[in-house]
Amino acid sequence: MDNPFKKILHNEELPEVLKSRVLNDVAMIKLSIDMADLFVVKYPNTIIDLMGGGKAQDKKDDNN
Repeated sequence: MDNPFKKILHNEELPEVLKSRVLNDVAMIKLSIDMADLFVVKYPNTIIDLMGGGKAQDKKDDNN
């Protein structure tokens, strides 16, 4: 697969198609990171808080 960025000259504008692909890829990566954060970090912490009666929150309050 050829690198499309090597085809761009320094004085030329980026083609709109390439610009939209890059922005879509960045948006997909950001969405993936947000989803991973939600299900790997926040969801288990919520379950622990619900099952433990708020013990995780008490520990956070003790540290502050």
